Amino acid sequence: MPIILVVDDSSVDRHLAGRLLSKEKDLDWVIEYASNGRDALEFMRDFVPDAIVTDMMMPEMDGLELVDAVRARYPQVPVILVTGQGSEELALKALERGAASYVPKGQLADKLLDTVKQVLAVGRAECRHRRLSECFVKSGLSLQMDNDPSLIPALVDQAHRMLASMDYNETTERMHVCIAFEEALLNAFCHGTLELSAHELTEARQSLSEGGVSPALMLRRSQQPCRDRRVYVEIQIDREKAVFVVRDEGAGFAPASAPVRRDPKTLERGGGRGLVLMHNFMDEVRFNQKGNEVTMVKYKPRDGESES
Repeated sequence: MPIILVVDDSSVDRHLAGRLLSKEKDLDWVIEYASNGRDALEFMRDFVPDAIVTDMMMPEMDGLELVDAVRARYPQVPVILVTGQGSEELALKALERGAASYVPKGQLADKLLDTVKQVLAVGRAECRHRRLSECFVKSGLSLQMDNDPSLIPALVDQAHRMLASMDYNETTERMHVCIAFEEALLNAFCHGTLELSAHELTEARQSLSEGGVSPALMLRRSQQPCRDRRVYVEIQIDREKAVFVVRDEGAGFAPASAPVRRDPKTLERGGGRGLVLMHNFMDEVRFNQKGNEVTMVKYKPRDGESES
């Protein structure tokens, strides 16, 4: 049974997050609490959680320091940040130093549960494939997919298999790569092929995380011009780098509107959250001129280099 550790110096905010994570009765999660980073590490001496949800600004040990400590001592445990106004720059540093994801405090009710589900699903895939063969020197995959976003979990799982089979980077790095890949796929399917609005996209993501399909998504899949659009995916992984190319047949967008990796303001923009994660978790993110194709590259550190 998964253990989720919620860390926040505010008792009100701490238990609000706990209630949001407990609102689905069919989720067999145990929610535990800590008032700051030091209390969280003390808790982890006896019980190692499956995921941590932490506030950024706390006394004694803040969220950034907690990310550093968890990655050093418990690299298999993903940390999800809750970011408030004024902590965006620290949140970006934490993503670069190993945090698994983030949720703006103003979007907690809409995004916290789905974000924890996403991170736990990626972590389960990591565990399933950790022991795969290390003898592969190159792995590739090429797909043409119809406009069905329910295919995304299977494809992300397949990416995990490919990364794990080549012993690609450490656990946190592989999790980052697959979360970025999943966000690129969600953008391609939901924004590109189906042209969902921001509200429809939120509903679609929630339904997909629960294994279902939202009414708006189902309707749009049956209508022209969305009905016949496709998504194309190329994955190439070797001993030096992993390259992911995702292209859709939608109208595209202006690549210049993509958030800049180091722009803290983008953390609070719901529509740009996926792009922020892609830019921070991959070494290179490039869009074509039309804006309907993204190429993402993650390099594997050479022996003796640290993974960041």
